[in-house]
Formats: sequence, structure tokens, C-alpha cells
Amino acid sequence: MHVVSLYAALLALLFVALSIRTLRMRRRLRIAIGDAGNEAMLRAARVHSNFAEYVPLSLLLIYFVEASGASSLFVHALGASVVVGRLSHAFGVSQVQEKFAFRVTGMALTLTPLRVAALRLLQVFASTGVAQPFYKDFPFCQAELNFLIAVWLSNS
Repeated sequence: MHVVSLYAALLALLFVALSIRTLRMRRRLRIAIGDAGNEAMLRAARVHSNFAEYVPLSLLLIYFVEASGASSLFVHALGASVVVGRLSHAFGVSQVQEKFAFRVTGMALTLTPLRVAALRLLQVFASTGVAQPFYKDFPFCQAELNFLIAVWLSNS
């Protein structure tokens, strides 16, 4: 079992909670689309949207880092940072009287693992000259991915 699956599960539960919160607010305020000028609705929608914008790429990069052979501790640090960052951001931005320190902390804890994971993957790529076989756990698509990598390498 991959460490990243723990963080994918935790973040999925947080996404569901944010979705339900936004849907309930829409129902209570009778706002089907947009925010109708209601600041609380705007904030709830932005927290939900911001989560959807950052979390998928974060999890994907963390998965690749883990598949490249990074230590479990390193992967846990990346995943925990994203979880705490998203919680902090959600709390800060949700407040009509915004708690800006939570927003800033949340974005820092979200962007740092993105940057660190990307740099780690570039370092792995640079040290090996080729992408690590992250897809070894997926034999059903290995031939297709080998073909795509060969085509990509032949065109570079």
C-alpha cells in the first residue's frame, strides 16, 4: 500500500465535507449558480474551488515522488503539509472577517510540497536520464506507456 493513499483518502473526505458545506449553503440561501453577491457564499465556493485546483496535482506529484523511491517519512511530510495547508486555508478564507494568517499559512503549506515534489522529480529525472518506472505496479498499461515514452524520447 502506498503512503500517498492515506493522504488521498483524507483529502477526499475533506473535499466531500467542503462540497456538502457549499451545497447546504446554496440551498439555505437559494443560490443555484454563482454567489448572488453574498460574501459568505463566495467564500465557501472559493474554498471548495481552490481545493479542487490544488489537491489533484499535489497528490499526483506526491505519488510520483513516492514511486521514485523517496522515503516514507518524506512522502508523509509532503502529504501532511497538503492536508494541514488545505485545512488552514479553508478555515481562514471561510471567515467573512477573514483570518488572513490562516490563508497565508494554508497556501504556503500547499505550495511548498508542490514545489518540493516537482524539484525532487526533476532531480530524479536528471540523475537517471529517464523517468523512473512509476507504472511498474500497473502491468495492464506498461506496454502502452513504454510506447508513449519511446515516442516522446525519439521526438526530444
